[in-house]
Formats: sequence, structure tokens, C-alpha cells
Amino acid sequence: MTFSKLILATLCVAAPAVFAQSPGNSNGCSSLPNYAQLKDALSTAVTAETSGLDLQMWATIVDRDGVVCAVAFSGDDRGSQWPGSRVISAQKANTANAFSLNGLALSTANLYSAVQPGGSLFGLQESNPVATDVAYKGPSANYGKANDPMVGSKIGGVNVFGGGLALYNASRKVIGAVGVSGDTSCADHRIGWRVRANLNLDNLLTVGGVADGAHPDNMIFDITPNAAGGTGVSAGGFGHPHCLDVAKDGNPSSLPAVK
Repeated sequence: MTFSKLILATLCVAAPAVFAQSPGNSNGCSSLPNYAQLKDALSTAVTAETSGLDLQMWATIVDRDGVVCAVAFSGDDRGSQWPGSRVISAQKANTANAFSLNGLALSTANLYSAVQPGGSLFGLQESNPVATDVAYKGPSANYGKANDPMVGSKIGGVNVFGGGLALYNASRKVIGAVGVSGDTSCADHRIGWRVRANLNLDNLLTVGGVADGAHPDNMIFDITPNAAGGTGVSAGGFGHPHCLDVAKDGNPSSLPAVK
């Protein structure tokens, strides 16, 4: 066998092992919380937050490339929370990751007004369709478990109401995002905020956002409803409507400040 043929034969043997690696085990996911850590952080956050309807929740983490790393739920089984919220939580994670940068954090809540007709980002919600073959892949018995069928694949999708937040490591770099769904969108955001804090991935103190410095990608309630004599339009262009009422949705500053 010639030297060139030997090299070719070696590459052909080695190649399958390289390409067989699961994206879910890539470096992007290895730097993020695992299933058990996500589930624990979610359960703790759901117990702590009472601003919504007190429902059980889904949560998804994606890495910087949009690969799903973990999916979890807080209830007793996959039917204890809205089944449709599993994919919504993944969409929210994908969105927060896709539109946040090291120097600019944007939660899905910040996008609500911007994507309305006449808004600065109108049409964004149609830009990255969800991968339905990933979202609804089976077996459904594994939904919300460590081997959820979404894990290791890119989910895509854009969601433009509360519940998705970018994750920032100790170096203040965005390394992915978490999405939470299963209650009102305001409660989703607040629970997601607590999940991020529980995971110690809320290192945004010097990262810019459209909200205040201590909560740079928090919800902004600057929409005066038409029924209250307002225009129904966000004053700053990044507002989110209240979900139940002002008291129930909670004061944004009542959430933990970023680190």
C-alpha cells in the first residue's frame, strides 16, 4: 500500500467517529447547566414566584449556536403543565440567544412592542421558523427528561413575549439562553429571571440593555392601554403589556439585581 493510500484509508476509518458526535455534547452545551441543574433551578424559581396563575412550567436551555442542551418541567409529569409550552420555551430560548450580544442583552419581553406593525423590528417574528421536525420528534414519553428528543438539535423559532433571557457567564459573555413557558408571559419572564439567577448566569452588571442598569433586559411596562385613555403604544418602543394587573405582575425591581 502506498503512503497516500494509507493516509486515505486512515481518514476513512477515523471520519465516522468525528461526525457521529452529538451536537448536544458539544463544547457549547458542556459549558451550560445540565438537565438536573436546570430542573432544580426551575422548581426553585416556580416556588418562589407567585405573580401569575401559579402553574407548573417548562424550561429549555440552548447554547450559543441555538442547539438545545436541556429541557425540563417543574410538575409531576409532562402533562402537569401546558403541553404546548414545551416548544414555546425552546422558541424563547432560541430568540433570546439569537438577538443578544456580549454588550446588549434583549429578553423576549423586550421584543413585544418592537415587532408590532410600525415597530422598529416589525417582521422579526417571521424571520426564523421553528424546526418542526425537531420540535415534535418523539418519543413523547421522553419530553422534559434528560433525553428529551429536542436535545442535540437546533430548534429555531422566534417568540416575542416574556420568558426568554440570554445567559451570561462570569466573563460577562453570552453563552446561550434559557426559555420558560407555562403561565402568563409576565410570570414566565419573572420565573425565567429567577432561573437564570439560580444558575448564576446573570452576570450582566456591565452589559447594556433597554431597561435599567440593575435589570438591563427586564420587562418595561410603558404601554398605556386604550381603555385607560392611552395610545396602546410603548413610549420607548420596547415595552410589554401587563398580563393580569400591576400588583400581580410585580415591580420589576423586586427581582434579583444582576451580578
